[in-house]
Amino acid sequence: MPATLAELVARFGGELLGDGHTRVNQVAPLDRALPDQIGFVAQQKYLSQLAHTRAGALILPPEARDASSLPRILTSNPYLYFARVSAWLNPVPTPPAGVHPAASVADGAQIAVDACIGAGAVIGAGAQVGARSVIGANCVLGEGVKIGEDCLLHANVTVYHGCEIGDRAILHAGCVIGADGFGFAPDDGRWEKIPQIGRVLIGHDVEIGANTTIDRGALEDTVIEEGVKLDNQIQIAHNVVIGAHTAIAACTGIAGSARIGRHCTIGGAAMIFGHIEIADGTRISTNTLITKSLPKAGTYTSALPFSEHETWQKNAVHMRNLDKLVKRVKALERKIGELENKS
Repeated sequence: MPATLAELVARFGGELLGDGHTRVNQVAPLDRALPDQIGFVAQQKYLSQLAHTRAGALILPPEARDASSLPRILTSNPYLYFARVSAWLNPVPTPPAGVHPAASVADGAQIAVDACIGAGAVIGAGAQVGARSVIGANCVLGEGVKIGEDCLLHANVTVYHGCEIGDRAILHAGCVIGADGFGFAPDDGRWEKIPQIGRVLIGHDVEIGANTTIDRGALEDTVIEEGVKLDNQIQIAHNVVIGAHTAIAACTGIAGSARIGRHCTIGGAAMIFGHIEIADGTRISTNTLITKSLPKAGTYTSALPFSEHETWQKNAVHMRNLDKLVKRVKALERKIGELENKS
Protein backbone atom coordinates (compact mmCIF):
# COMPACT_ATOMS: atom_id res chain seq x y z
CA MET A 1 0.00 0.00 0.00
CA PRO A 2 1.36 3.45 -0.87
CA ALA A 3 1.92 5.98 1.90
CA THR A 4 2.16 9.75 2.05
CA LEU A 5 5.19 11.48 3.51
CA ALA A 6 2.96 12.88 6.24
CA GLU A 7 1.96 9.33 7.18
CA LEU A 8 5.60 8.25 7.29
CA VAL A 9 6.53 11.15 9.57
CA ALA A 10 3.57 10.46 11.83
CA ARG A 11 4.71 6.85 12.17
CA PHE A 12 8.51 7.15 12.25
CA GLY A 13 9.21 10.78 13.18
CA GLY A 14 11.58 13.14 11.35
CA GLU A 15 11.15 16.63 9.93
CA LEU A 16 9.02 16.99 6.80
CA LEU A 17 9.98 19.55 4.15
CA GLY A 18 7.75 19.99 1.11
CA ASP A 19 4.40 18.49 0.18
CA GLY A 20 3.29 16.02 2.85
CA HIS A 21 0.66 14.62 0.48
CA THR A 22 3.37 13.19 -1.79
CA ARG A 23 2.68 9.46 -2.10
CA VAL A 24 5.33 6.75 -2.43
CA ASN A 25 4.81 3.03 -2.94
CA GLN A 26 8.37 1.75 -2.78
CA VAL A 27 11.93 2.54 -1.71
CA ALA A 28 14.68 2.61 -4.34
CA PRO A 29 18.32 3.67 -4.88
CA LEU A 30 18.69 7.21 -6.10
CA ASP A 31 19.99 6.27 -9.55
CA ARG A 32 17.02 3.98 -10.30
CA ALA A 33 14.20 5.59 -8.34
CA LEU A 34 10.96 6.55 -10.10
CA PRO A 35 8.59 9.44 -9.27
CA ASP A 36 6.41 7.21 -7.06
CA GLN A 37 9.40 5.99 -5.04
CA ILE A 38 11.50 7.36 -2.17
CA GLY A 39 15.29 7.36 -2.08
CA PHE A 40 17.74 8.12 0.70
CA VAL A 41 21.23 9.48 1.32
CA ALA A 42 23.11 8.30 4.37
CA GLN A 43 26.61 9.58 3.52
CA GLN A 44 27.87 12.96 2.30
CA LYS A 45 29.67 11.44 -0.70
CA TYR A 46 26.35 10.40 -2.29
CA LEU A 47 24.75 13.86 -2.23
CA SER A 48 25.94 14.52 -5.80
CA GLN A 49 23.45 11.89 -7.03
CA LEU A 50 20.56 14.13 -5.98
CA ALA A 51 21.02 16.30 -9.07
CA HIS A 52 20.02 13.44 -11.39
CA THR A 53 17.58 11.35 -9.36
CA ARG A 54 14.02 10.86 -10.55
CA ALA A 55 12.79 9.93 -7.05
CA GLY A 56 9.56 11.56 -5.94
CA ALA A 57 10.79 12.03 -2.37
CA LEU A 58 13.93 11.71 -0.27
CA ILE A 59 15.20 10.74 3.17
CA LEU A 60 18.14 12.98 4.11
CA PRO A 61 20.30 13.89 7.11
CA PRO A 62 19.57 17.30 8.67
CA GLU A 63 22.76 18.87 7.29
CA ALA A 64 21.51 18.13 3.75
CA ARG A 65 18.19 19.93 4.17
CA ASP A 66 18.98 22.34 1.30
CA ALA A 67 20.65 19.77 -0.98
CA SER A 68 17.40 19.20 -2.91
CA SER A 69 14.06 20.88 -3.51
CA LEU A 70 12.20 17.55 -3.66
CA PRO A 71 9.78 16.68 -0.85
CA ARG A 72 11.99 15.21 1.85
CA ILE A 73 12.19 13.86 5.36
CA LEU A 74 15.12 14.87 7.54
CA THR A 75 16.36 12.42 10.13
CA SER A 76 19.58 11.86 12.06
CA ASN A 77 19.81 8.26 10.82
CA PRO A 78 18.62 8.05 7.19
CA TYR A 79 19.68 4.41 6.77
CA LEU A 80 17.62 3.25 9.76
CA TYR A 81 14.69 5.39 8.61
CA PHE A 82 14.91 3.85 5.14
CA ALA A 83 14.88 0.36 6.68
CA ARG A 84 11.73 1.11 8.65
CA VAL A 85 9.96 2.64 5.64
CA SER A 86 10.94 -0.35 3.52
CA ALA A 87 9.58 -2.75 6.13
CA TRP A 88 6.27 -0.86 6.21
CA LEU A 89 5.92 -0.74 2.44
CA ASN A 90 6.98 -4.38 2.04
CA PRO A 91 5.27 -6.43 4.75
CA VAL A 92 6.13 -10.13 4.86
CA PRO A 93 3.20 -12.17 3.49
CA THR A 94 1.48 -14.11 6.26
CA PRO A 95 0.10 -17.51 5.25
CA PRO A 96 -3.22 -18.62 6.71
CA ALA A 97 -3.18 -20.26 10.12
CA GLY A 98 -3.55 -23.98 10.44
CA VAL A 99 -1.76 -27.26 9.82
CA HIS A 100 -1.34 -28.26 6.17
CA PRO A 101 -2.83 -31.68 5.36
CA ALA A 102 0.58 -32.83 4.13
CA ALA A 103 2.28 -31.96 7.45
CA SER A 104 2.94 -34.53 10.17
CA VAL A 105 2.30 -33.55 13.79
CA ALA A 106 3.07 -36.09 16.49
CA ASP A 107 0.77 -36.76 19.40
CA GLY A 108 1.49 -34.43 22.28
CA ALA A 109 2.80 -31.57 20.16
CA GLN A 110 1.29 -28.20 21.05
CA ILE A 111 0.54 -25.93 18.09
CA ALA A 112 -1.01 -22.49 18.69
CA VAL A 113 -4.35 -22.14 16.92
CA ASP A 114 -3.10 -19.15 14.92
CA ALA A 115 0.24 -20.73 13.96
CA CYS A 116 0.90 -22.02 10.44
CA ILE A 117 2.48 -25.42 9.72
CA GLY A 118 3.49 -25.82 6.06
CA ALA A 119 3.31 -28.79 3.72
CA GLY A 120 5.73 -31.58 4.48
CA ALA A 121 6.68 -30.21 7.90
CA VAL A 122 7.32 -32.76 10.66
CA ILE A 123 6.63 -31.77 14.28
CA GLY A 124 7.94 -34.16 16.93
CA ALA A 125 6.29 -35.32 20.12
CA GLY A 126 6.16 -32.68 22.84
CA ALA A 127 7.22 -29.86 20.52
CA GLN A 128 5.63 -26.45 21.00
CA VAL A 129 4.93 -23.78 18.39
CA GLY A 130 3.89 -20.36 19.70
CA ALA A 131 1.20 -17.96 18.58
CA ARG A 132 1.36 -16.60 15.02
CA SER A 133 4.56 -18.50 14.22
CA VAL A 134 5.09 -19.89 10.73
CA ILE A 135 6.82 -23.21 10.18
CA GLY A 136 7.65 -23.46 6.49
CA ALA A 137 7.45 -26.37 4.10
CA ASN A 138 9.54 -29.43 4.96
CA CYS A 139 10.79 -28.05 8.26
CA VAL A 140 11.58 -30.60 10.96
CA LEU A 141 11.13 -29.88 14.67
CA GLY A 142 12.46 -32.67 16.88
CA GLU A 143 10.97 -33.93 20.11
CA GLY A 144 10.55 -31.30 22.79
CA VAL A 145 11.52 -28.35 20.60
CA LYS A 146 10.09 -25.00 21.68
CA ILE A 147 9.39 -22.24 19.15
CA GLY A 148 8.26 -18.88 20.54
CA GLU A 149 5.64 -16.45 19.25
CA ASP A 150 5.75 -14.63 15.90
CA CYS A 151 8.63 -16.72 14.59
CA LEU A 152 9.27 -17.42 10.92
CA LEU A 153 11.04 -20.61 9.89
CA HIS A 154 11.53 -20.70 6.14
CA ALA A 155 11.48 -23.96 4.21
CA ASN A 156 13.77 -26.86 5.14
CA VAL A 157 14.87 -25.64 8.55
CA THR A 158 15.81 -28.43 10.97
CA VAL A 159 15.71 -27.97 14.74
CA TYR A 160 16.95 -30.99 16.66
CA HIS A 161 15.35 -32.34 19.82
CA GLY A 162 15.21 -30.22 22.95
CA CYS A 163 16.35 -26.95 21.39
CA GLU A 164 14.53 -23.72 22.18
CA ILE A 165 13.95 -20.59 20.08
CA GLY A 166 12.58 -17.35 21.50
CA ASP A 167 9.97 -14.95 20.12
CA ARG A 168 10.17 -13.15 16.77
CA ALA A 169 13.07 -15.27 15.48
CA ILE A 170 13.68 -15.64 11.74
CA LEU A 171 15.47 -18.74 10.48
CA HIS A 172 16.22 -18.89 6.77
CA ALA A 173 16.16 -21.95 4.54
CA GLY A 174 18.51 -24.78 5.34
CA CYS A 175 19.40 -23.78 8.91
CA VAL A 176 20.37 -26.69 11.13
CA ILE A 177 19.99 -26.00 14.84
CA GLY A 178 21.21 -28.54 17.37
CA ALA A 179 23.22 -31.04 15.34
CA ASP A 180 25.91 -32.87 17.30
CA GLY A 181 29.06 -30.97 18.08
CA PHE A 182 32.36 -32.32 16.75
CA GLY A 183 33.35 -34.32 19.81
CA PHE A 184 35.45 -37.50 19.61
CA ALA A 185 37.83 -39.19 22.03
CA PRO A 186 40.97 -40.86 20.59
CA ASP A 187 41.18 -44.60 21.27
CA ASP A 188 44.27 -46.41 19.99
CA GLY A 189 44.17 -44.89 16.51
CA ARG A 190 40.38 -44.76 16.33
CA TRP A 191 37.79 -42.17 17.33
CA GLU A 192 35.00 -42.76 19.82
CA LYS A 193 32.01 -40.43 19.67
CA ILE A 194 31.29 -38.27 22.72
CA PRO A 195 27.53 -37.88 23.25
CA GLN A 196 26.41 -34.28 22.84
CA ILE A 197 23.80 -33.90 25.55
CA GLY A 198 23.41 -30.11 25.71
CA ARG A 199 20.95 -28.04 23.73
CA VAL A 200 20.87 -24.87 21.64
CA LEU A 201 19.07 -21.96 23.28
CA ILE A 202 18.22 -19.02 21.02
CA GLY A 203 16.87 -15.76 22.43
CA HIS A 204 14.25 -13.30 21.21
CA ASP A 205 14.62 -11.31 17.96
CA VAL A 206 17.41 -13.46 16.53
CA GLU A 207 17.84 -13.85 12.76
CA ILE A 208 19.85 -16.73 11.30
CA GLY A 209 20.87 -16.87 7.63
CA ALA A 210 20.50 -19.68 5.12
CA ASN A 211 22.51 -22.86 5.69
CA THR A 212 23.98 -21.64 8.95
CA THR A 213 24.63 -24.44 11.46
CA ILE A 214 24.64 -24.20 15.24
CA ASP A 215 25.79 -27.29 17.14
CA ARG A 216 24.27 -28.42 20.41
CA GLY A 217 26.40 -28.35 23.54
CA ALA A 218 28.48 -31.31 24.60
CA LEU A 219 27.52 -30.97 28.27
CA GLU A 220 26.26 -27.41 28.70
CA ASP A 221 24.08 -25.52 26.20
CA THR A 222 25.13 -23.53 23.16
CA VAL A 223 23.58 -20.08 23.70
CA ILE A 224 22.66 -17.39 21.17
CA GLU A 225 21.40 -14.40 23.15
CA GLU A 226 18.67 -11.93 22.15
CA GLY A 227 19.00 -9.74 19.07
CA VAL A 228 21.92 -11.64 17.53
CA LYS A 229 22.09 -11.46 13.71
CA LEU A 230 23.85 -14.29 11.88
CA ASP A 231 24.49 -14.26 8.14
CA ASN A 232 24.47 -17.24 5.75
CA GLN A 233 26.77 -20.26 5.99
CA ILE A 234 28.17 -19.66 9.46
CA GLN A 235 29.40 -22.58 11.59
CA ILE A 236 28.97 -22.26 15.36
CA ALA A 237 30.38 -25.17 17.32
CA HIS A 238 29.26 -26.73 20.59
CA ASN A 239 29.10 -24.73 23.82
CA VAL A 240 29.66 -21.39 22.11
CA VAL A 241 27.99 -18.38 23.72
CA ILE A 242 27.23 -15.32 21.56
CA GLY A 243 26.24 -12.19 23.45
CA ALA A 244 23.17 -10.09 22.78
CA HIS A 245 22.96 -7.93 19.62
CA THR A 246 26.19 -9.22 18.10
CA ALA A 247 26.24 -9.40 14.28
CA ILE A 248 28.33 -11.94 12.35
CA ALA A 249 28.82 -11.97 8.56
CA ALA A 250 28.84 -14.96 6.23
CA CYS A 251 31.24 -17.92 6.25
CA THR A 252 32.60 -17.23 9.74
CA GLY A 253 33.65 -20.25 11.79
CA ILE A 254 33.57 -20.26 15.60
CA ALA A 255 35.18 -23.21 17.38
CA GLY A 256 33.85 -24.89 20.49
CA SER A 257 33.40 -23.13 23.83
CA ALA A 258 34.30 -19.68 22.49
CA ARG A 259 32.47 -16.85 24.23
CA ILE A 260 31.65 -13.82 22.08
CA GLY A 261 30.61 -10.65 23.89
CA ARG A 262 27.60 -8.40 23.42
CA HIS A 263 27.36 -5.81 20.62
CA CYS A 264 30.30 -7.28 18.69
CA THR A 265 30.62 -7.21 14.90
CA ILE A 266 32.51 -9.97 13.08
CA GLY A 267 33.35 -9.70 9.38
CA GLY A 268 32.88 -12.42 6.80
CA ALA A 269 35.11 -15.51 6.79
CA ALA A 270 36.64 -14.70 10.17
CA MET A 271 37.90 -17.72 12.11
CA ILE A 272 37.75 -17.83 15.90
CA PHE A 273 39.56 -20.44 17.99
CA GLY A 274 37.79 -22.35 20.73
CA HIS A 275 37.95 -21.77 24.49
CA ILE A 276 38.64 -18.04 24.15
CA GLU A 277 36.68 -14.96 25.22
CA ILE A 278 36.01 -11.81 23.21
CA ALA A 279 35.08 -8.59 25.01
CA ASP A 280 31.80 -6.73 24.54
CA GLY A 281 31.85 -4.24 21.67
CA THR A 282 34.75 -5.83 19.82
CA ARG A 283 35.02 -5.46 16.03
CA ILE A 284 36.74 -8.18 14.01
CA SER A 285 37.58 -7.53 10.36
CA THR A 286 36.85 -9.89 7.51
CA ASN A 287 39.18 -12.92 7.08
CA THR A 288 40.75 -12.33 10.48
CA LEU A 289 42.06 -15.28 12.50
CA ILE A 290 41.56 -14.89 16.26
CA THR A 291 43.76 -17.34 18.17
CA LYS A 292 43.55 -15.99 21.72
CA SER A 293 41.18 -14.08 23.98
CA LEU A 294 40.50 -10.40 23.35
CA PRO A 295 39.83 -8.96 26.82
CA LYS A 296 39.82 -5.36 25.56
CA ALA A 297 37.30 -4.03 23.05
CA GLY A 298 38.73 -2.65 19.82
CA THR A 299 39.09 -3.39 16.12
CA TYR A 300 41.24 -6.41 15.22
CA THR A 301 42.52 -7.26 11.74
CA SER A 302 44.92 -9.94 10.52
CA ALA A 303 44.25 -10.46 6.80
CA LEU A 304 46.95 -9.46 4.32
CA PRO A 305 45.85 -7.76 1.09
CA PHE A 306 46.27 -9.76 -2.10
CA SER A 307 49.20 -9.25 -4.47
CA GLU A 308 50.54 -10.72 -7.69
CA HIS A 309 51.56 -14.33 -7.19
CA GLU A 310 55.30 -13.80 -7.67
CA THR A 311 55.28 -10.92 -5.21
CA TRP A 312 53.29 -13.00 -2.74
CA GLN A 313 55.84 -15.85 -3.00
CA LYS A 314 58.72 -13.47 -2.26
CA ASN A 315 56.89 -11.96 0.71
CA ALA A 316 56.03 -15.42 2.01
CA VAL A 317 59.73 -16.33 2.00
CA HIS A 318 60.51 -13.15 3.92
CA MET A 319 57.79 -13.90 6.47
CA ARG A 320 59.20 -17.38 7.07
CA ASN A 321 62.54 -15.78 7.88
CA LEU A 322 61.25 -13.03 10.17
CA ASP A 323 62.54 -14.80 13.28
CA LYS A 324 66.07 -15.00 11.83
CA LEU A 325 65.86 -11.35 10.78
CA VAL A 326 64.83 -10.26 14.27
CA LYS A 327 67.77 -12.16 15.78
CA ARG A 328 70.17 -10.53 13.32
CA VAL A 329 68.80 -7.05 14.10
CA LYS A 330 69.19 -7.65 17.83
CA ALA A 331 72.77 -8.86 17.29
CA LEU A 332 73.56 -5.73 15.24
CA GLU A 333 72.03 -3.54 17.96
CA ARG A 334 74.29 -5.18 20.55
CA LYS A 335 77.38 -4.59 18.40
CA ILE A 336 76.42 -0.99 17.78
CA GLY A 337 75.88 -0.53 21.51
CA GLU A 338 79.31 -2.01 22.26
CA LEU A 339 80.96 0.28 19.72
CA GLU A 340 79.21 3.33 21.14
CA ASN A 341 80.32 2.40 24.66
CA LYS A 342 83.97 2.09 23.51
CA SER A 343 83.87 5.48 21.82
